[in-house]
Amino acid sequence: MMANCQKDVITDLFRRSKETGEPVKVCAPMVRYSSLPFRHLVKLYNCDLTFTHMMLADCFSKAQSARDADFQHCKADRPLIAQFAASDPEDFAAAAKLIAPYVDGVDLNCGCPQRWAIKEGIGACMCTNSDLISRIVRRCKEVNPHLTVSVKIRILDSLEETIKLAQAIEAAGAAFISVHGRTIKERNVTPHFDYVRAIKNNVSIPVIHNGGVYSPAELGPAVESTGADGVMCAQGLLNNPALFAGHKETPLQCVQDWVNIAISYGTTFVTFKHHLVFMLENVLPKHEKKIFNNLSTIPAVLEYLDNNFGIKYQNSLPT
Repeated sequence: MMANCQKDVITDLFRRSKETGEPVKVCAPMVRYSSLPFRHLVKLYNCDLTFTHMMLADCFSKAQSARDADFQHCKADRPLIAQFAASDPEDFAAAAKLIAPYVDGVDLNCGCPQRWAIKEGIGACMCTNSDLISRIVRRCKEVNPHLTVSVKIRILDSLEETIKLAQAIEAAGAAFISVHGRTIKERNVTPHFDYVRAIKNNVSIPVIHNGGVYSPAELGPAVESTGADGVMCAQGLLNNPALFAGHKETPLQCVQDWVNIAISYGTTFVTFKHHLVFMLENVLPKHEKKIFNNLSTIPAVLEYLDNNFGIKYQNSLPT
């Protein structure tokens, strides 16, 4: 029964999106930042679906220590997709089986452009090997027949090859596909919305657009340009976790919520402060940023927030 419910959760998200005309709003997988506390925070502000950070399937499937370090969850942390990097079908299927009771789907990362990932034969370099991606998806579906499986890709230089890649992923049994509209070599450039639209026009499964949405005003145009069923944000949500709720910059209530969530979960100082640096980027003047950046303990940060914004730790989790 649990497995069927997992699939229905994701299916229902896209069904409701079609009925309402609103895109599925997704928090992207982000190394260091897609932790349980941040996932909790964005869900308070109209985020429909969150991803874990990219985990290594081979390590996750073989070591309890890796599982403990990589994955924290709670009952409220749903719907949730666990993302894995893998180049071996058995590793991906095994990791998916272990994590299946705690998530609503698993995703194969074929979008990470970092050099270490490329050297290991995982991430974005896999986009030129649709046969391997297909074998990984198929094997996962064989081992976990009721689990939602998706793939996140980057576009290739060739539009034709990009479309073929997406079609191969669909044929392998993926429930949806997330498309970062930039190539492996592209960074801070405008995404190729036309590539994402072409994929959407040539597959029947839902397509999530990723890239180039940093504010509420950019959300609608991205959907119109791509025809995508959903929009995935990374940096935009780091800077403003309330983006999907229509806020142009991080509201102070969101900062208050982060303080309560992060401390309640026992978040490390580094992660706690990093998120605040992102959230306060457009709030603090330059001279205040220097002061804030030099704070070195949680008590010091809390004193600063109290003195400047009246924000205190309230010893409760917001819902």
